[in-house]
Amino acid sequence: APATRLRISRREWMDGFYYIFVRPHRRNSQLKKKNQKLWLCTFTLSVSVSAVLLLPISILSNEVLLMFPHSYYMQWLNGSLIHGLWNLVFLFSNLSLVFLMPFAYFFTESEGFAGSRKGVMARVYEAVVLLLLLALLVLGIVWVASAFLHDNAARKSLYDLWDCYLPYLYSGISLFGVLLLLLCTPFGLSRMFSVTGSLLVKPRLLEDVEDTLSCTTFEEDSLYRKLSCKCPLHTPSKASPWQRNLGYPLVMLVLLSLTVMCVLMVCFNVLELLLDETAMPRGMEDPHLGMASFSMFGSLGAAVQVVLILYLMLSSVVGFYSSSLFCGLLPRAKDTNLTQIIANCVSLLILSSALPVFSRTLGITRFDLLGDFGRYNWLGNFYTVFLYNMLFAFLTSASLIKTVTWAVQRELIRAFG
Repeated sequence: APATRLRISRREWMDGFYYIFVRPHRRNSQLKKKNQKLWLCTFTLSVSVSAVLLLPISILSNEVLLMFPHSYYMQWLNGSLIHGLWNLVFLFSNLSLVFLMPFAYFFTESEGFAGSRKGVMARVYEAVVLLLLLALLVLGIVWVASAFLHDNAARKSLYDLWDCYLPYLYSGISLFGVLLLLLCTPFGLSRMFSVTGSLLVKPRLLEDVEDTLSCTTFEEDSLYRKLSCKCPLHTPSKASPWQRNLGYPLVMLVLLSLTVMCVLMVCFNVLELLLDETAMPRGMEDPHLGMASFSMFGSLGAAVQVVLILYLMLSSVVGFYSSSLFCGLLPRAKDTNLTQIIANCVSLLILSSALPVFSRTLGITRFDLLGDFGRYNWLGNFYTVFLYNMLFAFLTSASLIKTVTWAVQRELIRAFG
């Protein structure tokens, strides 16, 4: 019998051509667009990490030069290198905050102007136009604010954009970041105890027997499922006695010591502000590293300063994501859209870029601000710095007292209720 031919219609042929050649190309182009925006977010996060490590690296570099003053291998570590790093971090942080992140957001939301051809370039044109309009709006707001606050600044022309308006804008952004740190850090310092306690294995005395018994029935079915996995199980019952009875109290004691040390250093800085004018934060154009330690306790005090700066940054992040205003920005695995990623990058960049000014204003370190970080207008106002220190000490003490009293009240209700 003659073989029957397989007839393929034109519609089926076109569908096959589309699914084989056209659709994978469109998927790849969409992935490339998404990767470009993710690269901008990655660059912003790397700048945030650099801003966090900027002050600790500067303090440690000074101590290294003090320990090895005549070492040939340390000749590359000098004041000009540190000064250049501060300028680069300042430049990239403001570039990401003012241009890159708004462009990424506008490019995500844009679809092209009406009547234009749909494509990448149409979205780029719309994003650039929106970015220019936003820049004009922000420039107008800065000009009006400078006209209200300073009469002489209102006479500045547009030729003074780089020397007058942009530093004024950076000063406002840094002031917003420092105020955000003032609100988030005291709350984060009190939340660090509960967050860390949830990650550690508590001693037997601190466990609730009723909760343990009620969870046993649920854990039984869960353990049967987990036994089929290849990874080893990590349960509280497998924790060693040292880890159970010694690890939790030691970690809580370290957190309490760091928090109390921060409050004491801020109170000491308040007294210095009243007695010595050199305690005011100021800018430094030519850093002389390796001359003297920035702590009265030498290298040990400098190491404590580095630990406190990193601890304050971690506490501010915990307080930021624990607050009711920003808890919706908390990233979730496989459930975070690109707009939330951009918002998280902007928030972390604002917090981290304000960390050097925040640490110097509170007197955590004596390392003066380098480059454009020391050109902020509000740093020279004694009343602003003094009130900021007083508010931080009051809010931190109030948060700790509230946390401790609520914990004691909860235990009393559990014992006698």
